[in-house]
Amino acid sequence: MKVYRPQWRCTLNVSESAPSTARWQERLAWYLRSLADRLDGNTRTLALALNVQPDLSRDEIDTCLAKGFTLSQGLMTTLAQQAACEDVMREAKSELFDSES
Repeated sequence: MKVYRPQWRCTLNVSESAPSTARWQERLAWYLRSLADRLDGNTRTLALALNVQPDLSRDEIDTCLAKGFTLSQGLMTTLAQQAACEDVMREAKSELFDSES
């Protein structure tokens, strides 16, 4: 009897700068991206290196990335809400918090 085993692979690397082994062209490109980020003011450039086997369509990948960013936004919103609540609590009841933190 033949045994069938599905095989797959998925790696996703996110970077915000050129790797130390990058050629000068790639380092220049990242420098220009960081310059554009500073000019825009409140943006952040990320590079996504994705390797998925078996291949997925670009639409499937885009859908997954969009859902992931939506989830990330929800998590950051929750963290921001918690930080805002803590700030209010520190102001209203400063005696509850250590003076060291």
